[in-house]
Amino acid sequence: MTASPGQKFRQALSAETPLMIPGAVNAMCAMLAQRAGFRALYLSGGGVAACMGMPDLAATDLRDVSCDAARIAAAVDLPLLVDADTGFGPSWLNIARAARELCRAGAAAMHLEDQQAVKRCGHRPNKNLVSAAEMCDRIRAAADARPDPDFVIMARTDALANEPRERAVERAVQYAAAGADMIFAEAAKTLDDYRAFKRECPAPLLANITEFGQTPMWTAQELAGAGVDMMLLPLSAFRAMNRAAEKVYLEARRSGTQKASVGEMQTRDELYELLGYRAVEEKMDALFGRAREGESS
Repeated sequence: MTASPGQKFRQALSAETPLMIPGAVNAMCAMLAQRAGFRALYLSGGGVAACMGMPDLAATDLRDVSCDAARIAAAVDLPLLVDADTGFGPSWLNIARAARELCRAGAAAMHLEDQQAVKRCGHRPNKNLVSAAEMCDRIRAAADARPDPDFVIMARTDALANEPRERAVERAVQYAAAGADMIFAEAAKTLDDYRAFKRECPAPLLANITEFGQTPMWTAQELAGAGVDMMLLPLSAFRAMNRAAEKVYLEARRSGTQKASVGEMQTRDELYELLGYRAVEEKMDALFGRAREGESS
């Protein structure tokens, strides 16, 4: 029997320590990441918002995220972890719906955070948290609603920014007891932060190694030494893509031609090979070419 996406995520976790999870903002990026040899992927809520031209300030909804998740899940075989923010609504019903729809979209896992509903990027100031009890209710709502018991519910805590480390760790312990399968410790500043989480909370632990944020860019080897189980690279490719696109636009506008940028572009043949374009074209010709010949005669 074929493994479910949630089972694939758990298998990937056991195959690599830490499991390196790059972000993919669309299906094309997911295909490139799969080709590079990664075992799992991530859909960032901030990435979804940015691709829509909006800031990561609770501006997107479940439909925006689930549509992107479904496209990615359909394009690759890798398990997908999805950023579900605070659950896309104030009620436990919204959170339950998010768990059901993301699971049915083909995602393998989702993470919920303990910020208030109008959340902020995890590496920005002035984050406001809900109580640990309210976050536990969110976790229970998601865990109870998931159609597949192997669909992973990950609890993210932003408490390291607002509370003593001991309190943040205590939150993680409570979240795991409430049903969270894994823990996401956001905006850690030292490797000892991760060690403290692992000492008290046995659940698999994720470190968010995002660029230009609060967390240093530790290597996989350094994180493994601190007990980290998953290493998230949420928007690395996206940032590089944006800078490359900006350079092409500026150069073309400046010089009146894109010729200077061609050497940095993915070629047409490379794109077609990745998409399997010619194989589909040949199948179309085999299926419908004779019919067209008959129509033309």
